[in-house]
Amino acid sequence: MKKDFFKISSKKFNSRLIVGTGKYRNFLECSKAIKASDADIVTVAVRRVNISDKKKPLLMDYIDPKKITYLPNTAGCFSSDEALRTLRLAREIGGWRLVKLEVLGDKKSLLPDMVETLKSTEVLTKEGFQVMVYCNDDPLMAKRLENVGAVAIMPLAAPIGSGLGIQNYTNIKIIRHQTKLPLIIDAGIGEASDATIAMELGCDGVLINTAIAQAKKPIEMAMAMKYAVMAGRKSYLSGRIKKNLIGLPSTTKKGII
Repeated sequence: MKKDFFKISSKKFNSRLIVGTGKYRNFLECSKAIKASDADIVTVAVRRVNISDKKKPLLMDYIDPKKITYLPNTAGCFSSDEALRTLRLAREIGGWRLVKLEVLGDKKSLLPDMVETLKSTEVLTKEGFQVMVYCNDDPLMAKRLENVGAVAIMPLAAPIGSGLGIQNYTNIKIIRHQTKLPLIIDAGIGEASDATIAMELGCDGVLINTAIAQAKKPIEMAMAMKYAVMAGRKSYLSGRIKKNLIGLPSTTKKGII
């Protein structure tokens, strides 16, 4: 069988599960959960990571950036200027060009400000960044992000950290139908079945942080999410049966005694 790689821009990954590094009790628990998830990519909030104080724990001491892909993100940014400054800093510090952009609209809902997000995506793309974009589940806006050069579309399932699961199946399906870019559900996943559903809708991957980090048993939840994503992908590729409003017998009538 042909290997089913997860491809983003020019890079290939084995796992379709992306894991965040925030909200864990400590870095050790974070590293164990990521290992259990088998994720190849972890998101790192540039504005919140310790990169200089050797007296404090460093994420890099627990999660080796040579063995797993760091995806710098702009968590906590509420304007295009903040986001641009943050990712330019990430490029200067670690040479990162594959990045995750999120520009939030307000501190209560944490919903994306799509005007600022679109503007930022266009600027970053022109500067040579490969931009994976956190966005709302609006198919029209997703298409605009693609048109200005985004390398991955990352619509929310529900508000960040809410655990509500996918709220708008129809829009996710429309986005899937209209884009050839990687489609990754980002934000709102609460349990393993949510991740499976996302993959069965045709998404290429799922990004999960809170549902793993804040679970009572994060390592076990990370493992559950790993298998949920795998199962959903297999189900999608297998081609589900047609939905019917009537029962259809499993055994054919032909040859009945």
